[in-house]
Amino acid sequence: MADGGRKWEGMDVDCLSIIFSKLSLDDLTVSIPFVCRSWSAAAACDPLCWKFLNLRSLNFMPWSSFARRFTDQNSVSRFSFAGFMKLAVRRSGGVATELQLPELGSMEDLILASNKCPRLRTLILPKLTSDNEAEIPNLLSKWKNLHHLQFESKPSNFSHLASVISQNCKDFKELSIHSSSIKKEDASAIIKDLPELRTLNLNRCFLSKEDLLMILEGCRELERLNVKDCIGFEAEDEEVIRKGYRIRVLELEGSKMEDERGYETDDCDDQYVHVI
Repeated sequence: MADGGRKWEGMDVDCLSIIFSKLSLDDLTVSIPFVCRSWSAAAACDPLCWKFLNLRSLNFMPWSSFARRFTDQNSVSRFSFAGFMKLAVRRSGGVATELQLPELGSMEDLILASNKCPRLRTLILPKLTSDNEAEIPNLLSKWKNLHHLQFESKPSNFSHLASVISQNCKDFKELSIHSSSIKKEDASAIIKDLPELRTLNLNRCFLSKEDLLMILEGCRELERLNVKDCIGFEAEDEEVIRKGYRIRVLELEGSKMEDERGYETDDCDDQYVHVI
């Protein structure tokens, strides 16, 4: 460069924003703003820096290193996840495309995101209470661009949610549900409402061979299927492997008919949840 003595703080704000958009939220809140005024302005004022709201990467406990640094450097008397969530959403300026909520996330946080982050393509939810599940369909209907959705556990109203996604999220292609009981009605809802899925992750779930074969037959556009460590079928089952031959990435490792307590799959009741 001709001006080899040029300092970092003198860089064009647009260049700084591009660089800062690659950084994590802790860098944007407790590191970058305290280097110099130009860096602080770029990190705080450009919504593109806040496009990916991965709130799972931080420890929001009041005694954590991040929380202590945030309160000290920003001169706030009390740190809270809700307050940080509002800050992140406000700075995203409506352009956020990814939101990963930690276990601390509440329904109020989801409602805030549904109103202020209409362009979300990726949404990763914490475990939902039964009281909150009824509100999820209305919120999902607002994210027209939703492409990927992850549940830590399957909502009891999953069949209805699948229908809402089908009607409102035309670009939806990726679904993840962990450590849950996938019943026949759930498999049927996936086939009926989400037949164009490209990625389906059901690892550590209870999933019968019959329902797995139904999904393999009904979701013909699947490119990746993760059913590792499931209970309900054998990973080496030849019929399952034959049905899934066309899937580019088929993950079956660790799946078996019985759990460590020796229960047959037919003995699992409606409340079964596979716990690792």
